[in-house]
Amino acid sequence: MKRKLLIMAVAALMTTFSTVAQEPQSKLLTNEDVVLNRALSPKNFAVQWIGATDSYATTVDNAIVATDARTGKSRTLISKQEIDELLGDTFTHMPRYTFDKAGNLVVSTMGKIYTIDLESRSILSQHAFPTVKDKQIANVTHQPNNGPLFAYTIENNLYLFDGENHKAVTAFEDKNIVSGQSVSRNEFGITHGIFFSPDATQLAFFQKDESRVSDFPMLDITTRTGTLKNIKYPMNGMASEHVKLGVYNISTGETIYLNVTEFDDERYLTCITWSPDSKRIYIQVLDRAQENVALNSYDASTGEKIATILTEHNDLFVEPQHDLIWLQSDPSRFIYSTNNRDGYYNLYLCDDAGNVERLTKTDADVQYVGQNDKFVFYTSAEVSPVDNHLFMVELKSGKQTRLTTAEGWHNISMSKSGKYYLDNYSSLNVPRVVEMGRTDLKPGRELFRAPDPTVGYNFLPIELGSVKSADGKYDNYYRLIKPMNFDPTKKYPVILYVYGGPHSQMVKNTYQAQLRRWEMLMAQRGYVVFVMDNRGTSNRGAEYEKAIHRQCGQCEMQDQMAGLNWLLSHEWCDRDRVGVHGWSYGGFMTISLMTNYPEVFKVGVSGGPVIDWKWYEIMYGERYMDNTHNNPEGFAKTSLINNAKNLKGKLLICQGAIDGTCVWQHSLSFIQECIKHTIPVDYFPYPVAEHNVFGRDAVHLYDKITAYFEDYL
Repeated sequence: MKRKLLIMAVAALMTTFSTVAQEPQSKLLTNEDVVLNRALSPKNFAVQWIGATDSYATTVDNAIVATDARTGKSRTLISKQEIDELLGDTFTHMPRYTFDKAGNLVVSTMGKIYTIDLESRSILSQHAFPTVKDKQIANVTHQPNNGPLFAYTIENNLYLFDGENHKAVTAFEDKNIVSGQSVSRNEFGITHGIFFSPDATQLAFFQKDESRVSDFPMLDITTRTGTLKNIKYPMNGMASEHVKLGVYNISTGETIYLNVTEFDDERYLTCITWSPDSKRIYIQVLDRAQENVALNSYDASTGEKIATILTEHNDLFVEPQHDLIWLQSDPSRFIYSTNNRDGYYNLYLCDDAGNVERLTKTDADVQYVGQNDKFVFYTSAEVSPVDNHLFMVELKSGKQTRLTTAEGWHNISMSKSGKYYLDNYSSLNVPRVVEMGRTDLKPGRELFRAPDPTVGYNFLPIELGSVKSADGKYDNYYRLIKPMNFDPTKKYPVILYVYGGPHSQMVKNTYQAQLRRWEMLMAQRGYVVFVMDNRGTSNRGAEYEKAIHRQCGQCEMQDQMAGLNWLLSHEWCDRDRVGVHGWSYGGFMTISLMTNYPEVFKVGVSGGPVIDWKWYEIMYGERYMDNTHNNPEGFAKTSLINNAKNLKGKLLICQGAIDGTCVWQHSLSFIQECIKHTIPVDYFPYPVAEHNVFGRDAVHLYDKITAYFEDYL
């Protein structure tokens, strides 16, 4: 099962950039700084568009100020003192605010939402967030159109609140029937379970039946004698939840369910999108094998299917993640995003008749950010996978134009007209810049430039570069920090920090290249720290992402070893002192590397690891690994239970004891296998932590991780 070591050093392709070396400072990082010191992150600058106008709002000297994007002229909209007087309270800081489509100020505070007319300085409406005595409500969703409507859940049922009265939408006594919550364990781009229609007359909601899903017990140690709390955990190859989409008519109080007939009852429903006229609902229906998807439209009043607009198939997997976006200039057409047609996430113009036209024609992953009558605006990796730039494509001609020019990663907010955009960006040496840009390519204006937040700390240079993937087809990007007081004639211990799993990109041309501050702490203590993305991670196209199919960890390890061997070809790296650390998928990668390359890695710290994919959830696990029946060889090859006997180095596993993502069965089973083979291994559970460890517990965790490398590497 061992992979051959790549003995050939791989040349770095990309010209290496490094952060500007700073003058030595006296202050070094602590693990409290790593976890809790927000001052080490660049300051932000809050700015937003005002409704459908081409004016943007900022807070200046305790007042909300509007600036016209075209002229640059500013005026005070309202002061904090005036807001205090209107709302009858004195706030310590400017309360949280936004704007509705009409440009009215919307303030959320004290459990209420206030809408303020800025011209008359009057409160147009005020609505209280729903509260129910002695009940814990969740998933609160607000629909401001057609009055103050809120939908929310209590336990497994869904409710509606109109500002005065609470009404039950569902009333299931069976706790296995869950309404209004997210489904499919938040895969397929699903983040919530409540969907108001645009005209606010109907409420669509997810409903899942978990009666067939197995329970997994969690131990609550905070009770007097300890309590077991079961969670529903659909494990690979076992029974899954059944998902439906209900539609509740707010005026009649009646609920219908969409008649979805594709595939079997363990299908997935995702990318729920209402039509602009609130008459139709569009769903991307995915089979459990995640190889086939159908984009269907349904009649919202009857639940019957109107049409299958398009279908997609892939022998590896398809993964719909994006809702449809209606075309502003032609509401009969919509924008559809997929990476299954041309190898990259691109945008396509579609209609109900099934016509599909590729809109963005680039061999790079793109993401929609806005539109007007003539153009669609998107960000793209086409300049470089580590850079994110804004482009526009003309609907009529298909001509594509790059709009942002400054190096780095650009986060964009378009004005309603599409004439202007707010650009919040950073790059390796630039903490943050906020600009107002113009889509006519005329000069914009800089609104804010963040100071260096690390002044006073001895932050070391960060190098950004690339190494060829193990198959020679791709440039894998890395960040590298050399130790403090680096002397190339000396040898230093090396720490590989790894994640490596899907939906991740660890290295970007952002400020400090997405640095996790613990890496800098370890470099300050004398370690070479190396982080690299491998095949299987995102933003590099479908082939790159899907290389892991049915073989999780294999090509990822090959790529990580290619990068590590390039690094170890430098004389200042000590090949006898190499460590590895990662969490979750990175925890799986940590133990995979230590047990497949035991002669390379001396020390490792694995957090919340996947140990065997048969114990992981259906939605994620079956996409990448299939199931144990169809892929027994893949499960055997990737199982770390089978590899435990190969462990030679010092390994510490840390685990949240109430982890509902990588359940405790994973790491405990690995420990038991190590005991069986008399393999030394260290273990530390965090009794009240879930999948991730936060706050003071995280300081304790990083102290332990740091000490482990200090003691053994």
